[in-house]
Amino acid sequence: MTDLNRRLGFKAKSVWPIAYGSDASAIFCYTPATMPSDSPAAQPSAPNRREYYRITVTLPISLQSETDTTEVELIEKSVNISGGGIGLTVNRHYQPNEILSLTLRLPDQDLFKAFIEILRLDPIPYPAGTYRLHARFIRMSSQNRELLIRHILGFQRDHLNKHYLA
Repeated sequence: MTDLNRRLGFKAKSVWPIAYGSDASAIFCYTPATMPSDSPAAQPSAPNRREYYRITVTLPISLQSETDTTEVELIEKSVNISGGGIGLTVNRHYQPNEILSLTLRLPDQDLFKAFIEILRLDPIPYPAGTYRLHARFIRMSSQNRELLIRHILGFQRDHLNKHYLA
């Protein structure tokens, strides 16, 4: 079989005759050596799986305690937002699992209000006293989630048009 492998140019797993000619020559069938199949693509780990598309945009926003109903001033901030949650820089320390009321002004819309649950707060070295807040939306109606997702897709479309169309 080694000589046959050399003549074939690859390694055959097995070779056997399948027919004989009138001159006693044989026609052989070979089975190539099996190669390991490509392993399936690794699935992202739980923290890396995203249910919704994320985009970073600048929006007028305010955060306040869940029970605070006073009117607040909206401040333009860069936010990383999706249909499932939001990330932004804050200069106040919040506790994980704390519930906050979030108000956003979406383009061409009245105020968008939702509740968020703080997942974690990462300190940022500069400036002192700033944190990266990571939160998920809670108690959000499907109508509000769809409205938010529609705007996020609009942000994505505008970004692609601005940066990739000639």
